[in-house]
Amino acid sequence: MPSTPAPLSDATAEFGRRVRARRNQLGLSQEALADIARLHWTFVGQVERGRRNLTLHNILKLAAALELDPGELLHGMPGPP
Repeated sequence: MPSTPAPLSDATAEFGRRVRARRNQLGLSQEALADIARLHWTFVGQVERGRRNLTLHNILKLAAALELDPGELLHGMPGPP
């Protein structure tokens, strides 16, 4: 059985947890969040699993779709490896 790839870093894993938690709070599916953020749904899944290192533009898109200030997604994040 193939194993799930590990997150890229502690920071990407934590960011993904924050995105998933807020998405669930809002009652959105990954597909619905992706539509609102104008991203592909597979990209959102990869973000939530910590498998994407996001650009500033994509952080801003996700924050807006999640009705958050981008700083709320990034506050207290672990530093790079």
